[in-house]
Amino acid sequence: MERYGSDTEGDEQEKPLLLRRHEDKVQRAPVCCSSRYGLALLSCYGFFVVYSLRVILSVTMVDMLNSTHQSSANQSGSVCPSHTNPARPKHNHTASVYNWDSETQGWILGSFFYGYILTQIPGGYLAGRFGPKWLMGFGILGTVVFTLLTPVAADLGAGYLIAVRVLEGIGEGVSFPAMYTMWAAWAPPLERSRLLTISYIGAQLGTVISLPLSGEICFYQDWTYVFYFFGAVGLVWFILWALLVFDTPNTHPRISEQERLYITTSLKNELSTSANNIPWRAIVTSKPLLGIVVAHFSYNWTFYTLLTLLPTYMKDILGFSIQQNGMLSALPYMGCAVLAVLSGQVADYLRETCSYSTVAVRKSFSLIGMIGPAVFLVAAGYIGCNYTLAVTFLTISSSLGGVSASGFNINHLDIAPSYAGILLGITNTFATIPGMVGPVIARAITQNNTTEEWLTVFYIAAGINLFGAIFYSVFGKGTVQHWAVHTSYSHGG
Repeated sequence: MERYGSDTEGDEQEKPLLLRRHEDKVQRAPVCCSSRYGLALLSCYGFFVVYSLRVILSVTMVDMLNSTHQSSANQSGSVCPSHTNPARPKHNHTASVYNWDSETQGWILGSFFYGYILTQIPGGYLAGRFGPKWLMGFGILGTVVFTLLTPVAADLGAGYLIAVRVLEGIGEGVSFPAMYTMWAAWAPPLERSRLLTISYIGAQLGTVISLPLSGEICFYQDWTYVFYFFGAVGLVWFILWALLVFDTPNTHPRISEQERLYITTSLKNELSTSANNIPWRAIVTSKPLLGIVVAHFSYNWTFYTLLTLLPTYMKDILGFSIQQNGMLSALPYMGCAVLAVLSGQVADYLRETCSYSTVAVRKSFSLIGMIGPAVFLVAAGYIGCNYTLAVTFLTISSSLGGVSASGFNINHLDIAPSYAGILLGITNTFATIPGMVGPVIARAITQNNTTEEWLTVFYIAAGINLFGAIFYSVFGKGTVQHWAVHTSYSHGG
């Protein structure tokens, strides 16, 4: 069908209206108690676990280091005065501390992504081939197990801890490609922004809750309890996921017939009927996909820089304690979570009610969600020791990034829903590179922990973000590409 395969702006402008008329032929299934929104909530919990297990090391790292050893490397006059802090309970000094230098810290914080990058493309392929439910379930379960082993690995040495973090990354690497594959079968086109932002808001909530909670656990107990607590939370999720989730509406035993028909009918002209013949050449030469790749890489450079190093910045530059650190480090992601949900509602409203083209919505939200963070990130570097403004600007920077959740971040499902998991695996492979090299480069630049060095880190991240926003605005598309639809629906095959 030409309206799905064309790249023209005329088709783009007509698509929301055509989709709305098509979906109205089947009675809309209610939202309340629906299986698709139940899946959104449970996958939200899953991504809460995914990001909690990913970021807790960023906070515990502050408490895992030998403070006496570290103080000798922090003599710069540009570092802000420390805040007055309450005395810590004496019983929390039982955990081991380590004499890791800044370079070693960078490798430990970045090691997760060396495993994470390995399972992106295989994750998308395996989810399409064998089903996403168990792939995501066992992938996260593996990460949970290695999280519980983290204290033992740290005692054995930095090399063992790096190895465990790599294995955690391998397990988590399948989660996003698997979930994209599942949403390709579950999300009606005009509900994609809503469903996916509910689902992936779990990532922000995991960061928002785990950062301050980790700080409190470290303050009142010790850093080892952080890994045990969040590991237990992950085990509970796996049990619920195994019992309540199914790969497709047609295999779900408790879905209503009305909802099943609504979902399958709305997707019937978008999904390829061929699971074996993947158009790899068309995929790797697709300019719209290249636009998503560059945008995803660029956005993640800023995102991962802050995700892994914001607690370190809060301590070494702004002088906040471990207890204050977790809460303040969580504020940027709290704002990001709120704007991600709001952007999903606004994006679908613009497409469905105002008949804005999909490509216009995706590009507009991407520009706001990438240029905005770049501006405020650099501004934060010029604030100096004005604690309130520094935290405010960092919060605004990450909050605006949440808008991109309805931009390039879900564009895979617009251009090739049948291969969304594979496309996400491809883009996330490149987007994982910033997590691998960003912390290492940042810690190499900030060996003396001066505000000038951190400003350099912020400028690098902002520049990459700006480039990605411009590139995506040139190459981004909003229609299903001809190669993504089976020959019975399109001429491309």
